[in-house]
Amino acid sequence: MSNATVSLFSPAQAVADIADAALTNALQDALNNKTKPLGSLGRIEALALQLGQILGTQQPQLDQPQMVVFAADHGLAAKGVSAFPSDVTWQMVENFLAGGAAVSVLARQHGIALTVADCGVRRDFLAGLPAGSQRPGLHVCKVAGVEGGTADSSEQAAMTPAQCQQAMAQGAALVQSLPGNVLLLGEMGIGNTSAASLLLARLAHLDIALCTGAGTGLDSAGVERKTAVLRQVLQRHAHVTAPLDVLAAMGGLEIATMVGAVLQAAHERRVILVDGFITTSAVLVAQALHPHVLQRCVFAHRSGERGHALMLQHLQASHPATQATVQPLLDLGLRLGEGSGAALAWPLLQSACTILNDMASFAQAGVSEQNA
Repeated sequence: MSNATVSLFSPAQAVADIADAALTNALQDALNNKTKPLGSLGRIEALALQLGQILGTQQPQLDQPQMVVFAADHGLAAKGVSAFPSDVTWQMVENFLAGGAAVSVLARQHGIALTVADCGVRRDFLAGLPAGSQRPGLHVCKVAGVEGGTADSSEQAAMTPAQCQQAMAQGAALVQSLPGNVLLLGEMGIGNTSAASLLLARLAHLDIALCTGAGTGLDSAGVERKTAVLRQVLQRHAHVTAPLDVLAAMGGLEIATMVGAVLQAAHERRVILVDGFITTSAVLVAQALHPHVLQRCVFAHRSGERGHALMLQHLQASHPATQATVQPLLDLGLRLGEGSGAALAWPLLQSACTILNDMASFAQAGVSEQNA
């Protein structure tokens, strides 16, 4: 699909509250009666409970997991906010497609289907191929009328409202086309930590200096320059406060496409495995539109990127009823992106379901229960 006009699913469908006290109690009883001391599997028990809640069953099965790496270029990168040139975006897309990137290796290891979504990369990945040809693993969903990535948000809005809406629609349509009941989020785009920092600063009402980190590896002087540029962006768009307006003014095409994908996956009641800082920024926008999105989200890890912990804290504070689900599974100092952290966390989801489905109860195993 390229430059097509797609309609985002109707807001009337929304993202429903999936809280079900009876199911939750049944899941908790099942976990409590496994052959172990109460709560002795810690966060794995909470994860098993959440997966059962998302999928609406006491015996959750994870089916055909889909990793999507959303890729786009950023006009703001011209202001020197990254340690790498913009060409790295298209070069890494080629690396994903060739199977050589970290997320490619991890997806292959764990049997996760990998799709790269070209949401706005300044490269024609189908150039030289016969008309109508496709490349395996590549989904072209560039926004009509956009030459490559976003505009420079320090000089104008990164996207028009129509472009932002179309990117979201492309993300929703992509999820609709994919099988399975698990969506793993990944991303690629030189400059996209800047976009995520801007979204966090504006939507969580934080000073940009608190939200800005090294990204691809800036030194302390580089981080200061980056912060100054981002402060200029916020000043230019000081009047913009509504979530979708903020996304259009200061976000990225890959983030907007991801927002649509998250909303569609949440609507379909898929498990959403969230990677790091940039993917969480898409969830930040999506939950501002539909708070119950968070019920479907499993946060893979706490990134080494400075703003990620603040972003997770904001999500907890905004929706205290879902606080337990916002706790990340891993804390390994990861800051690669791509979806690598989500792929690393994936086996924990598999283990949580296996514990719930296959582990014997005290009665089944003939093991004495804990003394009263």
